[in-house]
Amino acid sequence: MSAAGWAAVGAALALAASLPYWLPRTVVALRVRIFARINGEEGIPVPGREVPAEEFKRVYGHPAANGRSRGAALSDLFWYWLSPGPEVHQEHLEPGPRYDGVARTTRQILAGPSRAEWTGLVGRCTRQVLDELGGDERLFKVRLRDLMMPVWASVYYEVVFRSPCPREVRDLITGNADDVVSALKCTRLRHLDRRARLTAYLRERLAHDPPPVPLPALLTERERAYYLQGTFFNTAVVQMSEATAHLLLALATHPEVQEHLASAGPDYLDRVIDETLQHFPLFGVAHRITTGEIPRAGRPALPPGSVLLFNYPEYQRSGTAGAERFDPDRWLSRDTRPTASIPFGVAANRPCPARGFAVLTMRVAAEEVLRRFRLESSAEHTRSLPSRGPCLLIPRADTGSPRPRLRLAAMRLADHWANVPRSLTQLVLGTYMVWDARRQGLCRNYFAAAPGGPSPSVVGSR
Repeated sequence: MSAAGWAAVGAALALAASLPYWLPRTVVALRVRIFARINGEEGIPVPGREVPAEEFKRVYGHPAANGRSRGAALSDLFWYWLSPGPEVHQEHLEPGPRYDGVARTTRQILAGPSRAEWTGLVGRCTRQVLDELGGDERLFKVRLRDLMMPVWASVYYEVVFRSPCPREVRDLITGNADDVVSALKCTRLRHLDRRARLTAYLRERLAHDPPPVPLPALLTERERAYYLQGTFFNTAVVQMSEATAHLLLALATHPEVQEHLASAGPDYLDRVIDETLQHFPLFGVAHRITTGEIPRAGRPALPPGSVLLFNYPEYQRSGTAGAERFDPDRWLSRDTRPTASIPFGVAANRPCPARGFAVLTMRVAAEEVLRRFRLESSAEHTRSLPSRGPCLLIPRADTGSPRPRLRLAAMRLADHWANVPRSLTQLVLGTYMVWDARRQGLCRNYFAAAPGGPSPSVVGSR
């Protein structure tokens, strides 16, 4: 082979070897541009040029920033991802009697367990899932989101129905939640047959053995099943699984923090949770449609019908010294803790219903895992966590063993390369789903339908 030929081979090999370091980021940027082109140029980024970070909370909390779905093209996409039943999902209901009834019921259900009951329930469900790993292996390789999802499926079933969750029902809930979050991350297309199986179970259960807390009277029988499925067995399970996976992966990738936990006590773990939620907020961009004018001092008012795109990660990075460092001790003092921190939303505008006990229950689940295992991971930790959090669990009986450096090096390499096909998959599937959502127009058609009933297209295509 000529010198030119060898040079070409060398260049091709170098390009191939560098793929994991540039291709995923390039594909993500391309995906964002395609999404914006398909969805149109609607929306005012917050924080952004028109609404700076210092106005984030005030604008978010203004009474006129209360539109949820009607009038925003982005709503078609979120309704598509959340089908079936997005028209009664608590996050997407417009202000009014239906929302008031749903929100009141959610609060009543979540207020059922006492603090001690929450602690006992989460601890018991976590131990049950960990017991299913077995006890003879010296090391378990898991995906943290997959590990935690059955825990929260069992927890929220028992919170709703006040009875233990049968294994087959836990599998239905887990399959539904995994399908929704995988579609949201564009790693898989939706499988509405899988979601429909949970809907059918819930309708049957509600017909013969309803939960202790009466469900909203303004909802039909079918909508009550959709309400439980969307609020508790989709959003609650997904968000708590993601939150706990982020917490455990942060500990696994920061061994010094994990080691300090042994002597620091529960207050330190709470600071680790705060720091995790600061680095990896569960909400990405929340869109709100203004139903009236929002006046601002020294700036033009935001007119009615504006689509405000509240960017949680961007806002939480603003105004924080050393925001890139993972430093739980920044929460020790009011002088060092971040001022731009809204892990559960803004109190004046539908904050997360779980804000009162989310940190408590995350702590309980993490303590159960840490009681049995040391966590090790070399995987990339990003907010979207499309990898589902690869991690090694090393039983505490082997605490004297050295770090599995070869396994961690192999994990790091595999994680880098997995990003290449995964990013391409996200590009293709994400582009298709954005296009299909615009084509079906679930939200647009629902509000265009005559009063008295939803459009049949709300269920979404298969």
